[in-house]
Amino acid sequence: MSDVSFAPAECWLTIIGIGEDGPAGLGDEAKALISAAKVVFGGARHLELASPIISGTTFTWESPFQRSIEAVIARRGRPVVVLGSGDPFLYGIGATLCRSIGVGEMRTIPAPSSFSLAAARLGWPLQEVASISLHGRPLELLLPHLHHDRRIIALTSDGKTPLRLAEMLRDIGFGRSRLHLLEAIGGQHERQRSVIAEDFDLSDVSPLNVCAIEVVAGEGARQLAFTPGLDDSLFEHDGQITKKEIRAFTLSALAPRHGELLWDVGAGCGSIGIEWMLANPSLRAIAIEQSSERAARVARNALAFGVPGLSIVEGAAPLALEGLPEPDAIFVGGGGSEAGVMEAVMGALRPGGRLVANAVTLEMEALLLSLHKKHGGSLTRIEIARVAPVGTMSGWRPAMPVTQWRWTRE
Repeated sequence: MSDVSFAPAECWLTIIGIGEDGPAGLGDEAKALISAAKVVFGGARHLELASPIISGTTFTWESPFQRSIEAVIARRGRPVVVLGSGDPFLYGIGATLCRSIGVGEMRTIPAPSSFSLAAARLGWPLQEVASISLHGRPLELLLPHLHHDRRIIALTSDGKTPLRLAEMLRDIGFGRSRLHLLEAIGGQHERQRSVIAEDFDLSDVSPLNVCAIEVVAGEGARQLAFTPGLDDSLFEHDGQITKKEIRAFTLSALAPRHGELLWDVGAGCGSIGIEWMLANPSLRAIAIEQSSERAARVARNALAFGVPGLSIVEGAAPLALEGLPEPDAIFVGGGGSEAGVMEAVMGALRPGGRLVANAVTLEMEALLLSLHKKHGGSLTRIEIARVAPVGTMSGWRPAMPVTQWRWTRE
């Protein structure tokens, strides 16, 4: 075996992606590094796959996982090899370690990801496919991607997930979608099967599987439009909802940007926070709602719209706002006229943060007029009318007008 260098001295950590074919799928450099390593971390499966070429001490990932991360960090400055699945920076160990270890301290040798392998097997251009991980995560994360003729590749948690996925597709109107099950992909036991979701009858499913979906939307299937202002009927609500036209206008005013956090104060059914998060996977939101019944409804809506990461704080502002992470944007849709609420939200915003407050009552409108006069910003009055029966004929029935104040903290 040739001598192996662990690169510059400061680069002490090597992360190597390994596939189901084990050492056979690794390049000479990766195999030499594993063979020369005195310490190798990895999952039990990864260590078993690489066992023919490991000569050093092995450490299997512990639970809780943070203990293993700390064990890796404790060896800083000494050569360490970490094994991961496929591409370690695609839902993998590389992304996790990079939160604690600088990229200058590590080198990475990736292998093809499960997404790449699945796309290659199916002949799907990967750039045209929605690639998501459902490994240890709610299946509902799939929901925003369910559009007719869409192709999706999803990593799963175990052998039971494909059936659960098929049942979910059937129950929400996508039962005629075709599900491709790719098991032990890249290994000697690789198998590929295909079935219509509502006819799912596959058994003996490998726990190592990827599900690829060709989406077929049946009549009445719940497809979430890309634009803001989703139909009110899609939400479970008790009438306390920012109506779709006003919601679209409000989200435009909130102007979500990558990675930002929204406070939705007086969340009602959660429609603003939900649509904020649907705009981009990087966005986060906290719904603050004092009614326990409505807070539970917000949670159900968040799951139904595929944004289970929406945080919910049950309580009344301003007290419920204490200790929350600093927001980039705040929407006040309910309870804004209560003492101290507007002062609290204005003070909580980071510099450059945006505040949008809607008023339908005279009391709240008067407060917004006063705040506009004192702090500036912009005021807009929004009036919507819809056609409704007038006897045997039709006429315009106006909705309650909304006064909207937009303000940016300097």
